[in-house]
Amino acid sequence: MRGQGFGCIGNILIGAVGGLIGGFLFRLAGVSELAGLLGSLVTALVGALVLLLVAGLIRKAVK
Repeated sequence: MRGQGFGCIGNILIGAVGGLIGGFLFRLAGVSELAGLLGSLVTALVGALVLLLVAGLIRKAVK
């Protein structure tokens, strides 16, 4: 569906900020053993998903 996403630049920013959020969340949880490329990808994915969830909730609340 058109008009539902954040666009190319928005998705890149969400991925980058999601990586930071994922690293913060994993440190809070005491999980710091995720090393290497796969660990970085999992951390960034979790952070981006959390960020997208929060952004979606805020978007629905504003409408």
